[in-house]
Amino acid sequence: MNFRMMTAAGLLLALAGCTTTTGVARNAVESRWLGQPAGTFFAQFGPPISDAEAGSDTVYSWKGGYKTRKVPAEYEKTADGKRGKRISPARTEYLSCSVQLTVSSDYVIRSIRLVGDRKRPNGPSWCEEFLGGAKAE
Repeated sequence: MNFRMMTAAGLLLALAGCTTTTGVARNAVESRWLGQPAGTFFAQFGPPISDAEAGSDTVYSWKGGYKTRKVPAEYEKTADGKRGKRISPARTEYLSCSVQLTVSSDYVIRSIRLVGDRKRPNGPSWCEEFLGGAKAE
């Protein structure tokens, strides 16, 4: 039993020491901002709300992009082209975006992680639309 625990602990320590830097952007925000100066980001979108040292890097927390969006009610269409039964009611969405930027000592963005975002079933999320320049459908 002790041998298994020590083996599992060793494996976990080995995995914890691994870092992956693929350099491949997973979304529009990463493709737009990875490798860019952090000063450009903060000049365009406002200052961070907090920062923390992480070795030689600094992790900045940023929140912004506040917007209120009205979503109209959806109705099913009948065969004769008229409006049928209501599928979903009208609603108001309160949007914002939260990210964590890891910035190197030379003030270049090394990673950007979406912390708070509103996903959409079809089209870009709010952070991708606001920070990444992706266009909504």
